[in-house]
Parts: sequence; structure tokens; C-alpha cells
Amino acid sequence: METPSRRLSSGMHAEMRYASAGGWQLVVDGTPQSHVDPERPQLLVYEYVQQIGHVIDALEPGPISAVHLGAGALTLPRYVDATRPGSRQQVIELEPALVELVREVAPLPRGASVRLRYGDAREQLARLPKGLVGAADLVVVDVFSGSQTPAHVTTVEFHALVRELLAPTGVVAVNIADDRQLAFAKRQLAALLEVHAEAAALADPGMLKGRRFGNVVAIAGAALPDLDAIGRALRRDPLPGKVVAGDELRRFLGGALPARDADATPSPAPSRGIFG
Repeated sequence: METPSRRLSSGMHAEMRYASAGGWQLVVDGTPQSHVDPERPQLLVYEYVQQIGHVIDALEPGPISAVHLGAGALTLPRYVDATRPGSRQQVIELEPALVELVREVAPLPRGASVRLRYGDAREQLARLPKGLVGAADLVVVDVFSGSQTPAHVTTVEFHALVRELLAPTGVVAVNIADDRQLAFAKRQLAALLEVHAEAAALADPGMLKGRRFGNVVAIAGAALPDLDAIGRALRRDPLPGKVVAGDELRRFLGGALPARDADATPSPAPSRGIFG
């Protein structure tokens, strides 16, 4: 089977590879980015996407307003559309060619209220409709350039801009990729705690103990969804996870300083062959 692909404006190469379990895997310059099955929009395969799915499930019932920074394979917008009909969503993505590739292979559901916008995630925040300010129930930050998250979408200043979008009970969910030292994750969690009243980390215990390169999902807001419900859902995952919040989160951070525009760095690059 031919593998659909596109050359991105960055010079990176994006492919949609058929997945043995069904659906498609989006791969950019050799780094797996997303899995999507348009016939099964509620199927979440990647560990961190499952964790964000649990956060979505814990929000108040009914349609939501959501903003997704980073398109990937549009997996989570499809999930929201399937599980919360009537939701209104905005997706910001730097690479139009990536979205074209995804939609060619896995079109969005007919009738889905998903608006696509193109440009840098941080710059485009100011260009979102004014009606979204203070009205977003969910903001997902999943921004990557190849295998790394750019520094400018990890800082106190960036998260202060995101906070302006959130409704009083809204939540931001951030996908953080890090190495075993977890210094990058801790600095971003510290930034979220400086900006928001509450924050928590979701991950499998091995990741939190620094045993491997992987992902931590951070959530934050003026008030968080039911963490007990999220914790129960995490424990049922194929790779069981846990919630770290409150005093346990502060002990985990160990005095890490929040990332700021003046000193932020991109996420660590995974070692060669980690995805092979």
C-alpha cells in the first residue's frame, strides 16, 4: 500500500502510515505524532492521548468549547465531536500541508464544528474570536516541531495567554515530552502552577520515577475536574497511570523554577532509534 506523504514548509517529511491495529499513524521525520481511525473516533491509542481523553470525559456533561494548539491527526477534535455532539472547536496548526495530508486520508466527520486556523500557536491565540475569551472549557496544548516542543509555548508568559481563554471551570491540558531527568516537565508544571490556582500531572509511575523517555500530561485551571474519577480511569488503562497533585506534586517539582520567555528551552530530543 502506498504511504501518503507531504513535504512540510519546515523541510520535514510527514507520512500517514497504515496501522496494523487499524486506522493511520501520522509520522513526521520518523517521529510518531498521532494515531487516528476515522471509523472509530473514540479509539485513543497513544498513552498520553488516552490520558487527555480521561480529562475530557471528566468535564461537565454536554457540548464544550475547545481550542487545540497543534493539529496532529485531529484525533482529539474527533473524540470531542463523537463523545460530546454539538461541541464547537478551534484548531491551530503551523503546517497547512500536514492538515491537508491528514484530511486526505482521514476526513473530518461531516457536520463536525471544527474550525482550522494556520500559523504559530502563540501568535494565533490573539487572533481567535473574542467570544472565546473566558469561554473555553478545554485548551489542549500539543505543539511539536518534529520531535521537540518549541520553547516559546512552554512558559509562564505563554500560559498566561492561554488562561485568558479559559471559562471559570475550564482546563488546559498540556502534552509534555521529556527525558528521564524530567527537568523540562518540572519547569513547565511550575509555570502552570504560577499561572493557575491548581495543577496536576498524569503519567505512568515509571515515567514519573525517571525510568524512560516519555510523556507527562499536565492539567491546570482555576478548578480541576474530578481527579478521583480521572485517577480511576488511568488505572484501567493498558499502561496504568496515576494523578500527582497538591503536596505530592510540589514534592515532585522539588523547587524547580518555572520556565520563562527569557530562559526557556525546547523539550529534549529523543535519542535516535527510540521509536524504532
